[in-house]
Amino acid sequence: MSAEFYQEYIENNRAIIARICRAYTDNEVDFQDYFQEVCLQLWKSKDNFRQQAKLSTWIYRVSLNVCLSLVRKKRQDPKELGPAVENLSVPPRPVEDPQQRQLELLYRQIRQLKEVDRALILLYLEEKSYEEMSQILGISVSNVGVKINRIKEKLKKQLHGKV
Repeated sequence: MSAEFYQEYIENNRAIIARICRAYTDNEVDFQDYFQEVCLQLWKSKDNFRQQAKLSTWIYRVSLNVCLSLVRKKRQDPKELGPAVENLSVPPRPVEDPQQRQLELLYRQIRQLKEVDRALILLYLEEKSYEEMSQILGISVSNVGVKINRIKEKLKKQLHGKV
């Protein structure tokens, strides 16, 4: 992996990759694995980027696809890591900052959404346009709007009284 590739694709888009990986993992070990796999797949598929969309849009798409694939693979074979690692989970750290506590609660609720809904709400929180969300997820713009409204209502109900 060249330094140029690392800077342009990974370092400049680290926040995007991290947010997506964080939404699909619930512990630090999985987060690191997902992040590393996304970086590897970006590197492997860099020649497939046709520059028909923004680089960040393509990175979102690759990151989401990798995370969704890993979630599905893990669901099909939860013992793939073996019994010693299977239940390994980093206990949540006590959070002093109320804003950080709210953010962690939001991510916990987002992780409970269906896979596609998770992807949509992440893109919404990134303030992506409905058109961009449509391109990334391969669904119609009107479907994006309908789904976003339903997800926001569901999250409001889940978070009511918890924030």
